[in-house]
Order: sequence, then structure tokens, then C-alpha cells
Amino acid sequence: MNILLISASPRKSKSQTLALAQHVVKGLGVSARVETVHLCDLKIGYCTHCEACHVACLRCPIKDDVPALLSKMLAADGIILATPNYINQVTAALKAVFDRSSHFIHCKRLLGRYLCGVVTSGSGTQDDRVLDYLRHYSHICGAQFSGGVSACSYALEKKTAEAVRLGRKFAQDIGRRKEYPAQTRVIKKGMAHFGRIIGMRKDHWRGEYAYWKEKGWL
Repeated sequence: MNILLISASPRKSKSQTLALAQHVVKGLGVSARVETVHLCDLKIGYCTHCEACHVACLRCPIKDDVPALLSKMLAADGIILATPNYINQVTAALKAVFDRSSHFIHCKRLLGRYLCGVVTSGSGTQDDRVLDYLRHYSHICGAQFSGGVSACSYALEKKTAEAVRLGRKFAQDIGRRKEYPAQTRVIKKGMAHFGRIIGMRKDHWRGEYAYWKEKGWL
């Protein structure tokens, strides 16, 4: 079981968010192979809406570390998205990565994969909004969302047991190929929406149209 932990905190080893995420990792069990990526170590450019990744899948003219990160996401069985709450949202670095992954959304590239979320903040308020956004990102990319955990940074110890339980559930979902019917309905609704758009733009989004044809979705 290959797990990718994406840490969006700029504080790296000093991060309370990472500390909580590591309890999720603890719950995964010894069979999990976990790679941690700190976004602050990467060069991350902003999406320019050039649509190159739609014309040729995953091609991007921006020369930075994002394409390699997206490849790691595709290679993972499960992805832990760990972010501080910055004004009721994920950090700018993580949002930039999401923006650069629009091909994942068009082609549901995370189908068959699992995501979970970890959020911390100084006040502990509105963290559910951030977890809801991570759930939303999961679904629009085609992934099942196993759940999330959030905590005030000054009361982290109160949520460590919950984080370990999330890790166990995450591992079980991946191992059993758990499918949540309500989530699957949302994913299928999104596929129907983008199927119509891909069909309309097939002459421009040639790479994505070919991907849909190859999958037998059109």
C-alpha cells in the first residue's frame, strides 16, 4: 500500500499539521509505505490556463516540480492532504497544486484511489470548511474520501487518538476497495458533466478526448 502524505505547512518538522498527520500514518500499520512531500521544498508555479494539459494529458509548459508531484499522486493508492487552515482555506501552495491538476478533474484521474484530510489552526474554528473543501477536491478528481481530522494547534493531544483511528479506517478502505455510494453518485454526476464538455471540446482537448475514448466513457 503506497501512501503519499502531502504536507502544505511551511513549518516542515515544526508543523502541528504534520504532527497530527503523523498520527494518521501511525494508524496505517506497518504494511504502508509512506512518502512525505513538503510543498515548501518544491518550486510551484501558478496555473496560467493555457490548457496544454487538456490538449496533451499532463503536459505543462511550466518548468517546476508540480508535474513530478502529480505523477506521485497518480502512483499512490492513498493520499493524505495535510494543511493548516489559512483564513478558512488550504494554504496557497496546496491551492496552486490543485489548480495545476485540472486534468485530474476533467478525466477523473484519481478514480480507484482514496484521500483523507488533516487540518489544524490556531483557533480551531471553521476547520470543517477546509475538510469539506478537501472532500470536494477528492470527489471532483474521482477519489473516495475516507474522512478527515482537525484540531486546534494548542490542543493537538485531544485529537491524536481520532487521527490514529482515521489512519486505520483509511488503510481498511484502501485494502477493501471500499466504495461509499453517496460519494460514488457525486463522482458519477461529475463524470456526466465533464463527459458532455469533453465531447463538445474534442477538437481542442484532443488528449483528454482520446483518454475518455480509451476508457470507453464516450
